[in-house]
Amino acid sequence: MREIVFDTETTGFKFNEGDRLVEIGCVELVNRVETGRIFHAYYCPERDMPAEAERVHGLSTAFLSKFPVFAEGVAELLDFLGDAPLVAHNAGFDFGFLNGELGALGFPPICHRTRMVDTLQIARTRHPGAKHTLDALCTRFGIDRSHRVHHGALLDAQLLSQVYVELLGGRQIGLGLADTLVVADTGPIVAETPRRQRAPRVFTVPEGELAAHAAFMKGISDPIWGAGASG
Repeated sequence: MREIVFDTETTGFKFNEGDRLVEIGCVELVNRVETGRIFHAYYCPERDMPAEAERVHGLSTAFLSKFPVFAEGVAELLDFLGDAPLVAHNAGFDFGFLNGELGALGFPPICHRTRMVDTLQIARTRHPGAKHTLDALCTRFGIDRSHRVHHGALLDAQLLSQVYVELLGGRQIGLGLADTLVVADTGPIVAETPRRQRAPRVFTVPEGELAAHAAFMKGISDPIWGAGASG
C-alpha cells in the first residue's frame, strides 16, 4: 500500500483570509516503509511573511521570492501525490491549505473523507491525556529530533513518517529492554536484557553422608575409574 506523509508551512492560519502555502514536504511509504522518494518545494506567496510565522519556520519574504508560485509547480506535486492516502499531523489544517491552493487554480479538492489520515487523531485515541505535539510524540517513541531547530515541511514529514509507523505499532524504537543494543551480522537489532547478579550458593553435605558414600564406592568391584580399568 502506497501512502504519502506530508507537512506544509504557511504564512498564517487561514487561507480564506489571505494566508498562503509556502512550503510542502512529502515522504513516500510503501507498506509503511520509507522508499526514499520525497517531494519538497518552496513557493513564493506573493505577499509579505508575518513576523510571527517567520519565527516558527524561518522562511522570509526575501528567501521565498526566489521560488516559483504554487501554480508553476502544481502538476509535479499532483503527479507525486497520485491517488495515495495523505498522512499529516492535524491534517485538517494541511488539507485546508492544499485544497485552498488547488481550488484557486480550478483543481478539484483532495477528498478528506477518503484520503486524509490524521496522526493527531490517532495519537489522541492511542494515548488519551498525553501530549500529542510532534515533538512530544518523537520523545515518546525515542525518535531523534535534535536537528529540528525550526519547523520545516520536509523534516517534519520525515519525523512524522516515523511517528506514524510507531503509532500503528511498528518498529518499537524506544522499547528500552536493555542498556545495550547489539547489531547481529544478519541485520536485526537484538536487545540483551541485563542479567541480575546473584551471590553464589554454598552447599554442605553432612559427615555421615560423606562416609556412607565412601563405603558404597569401596564396595564396587573393578570400577572403570579404578586401577583395573583397561584403556
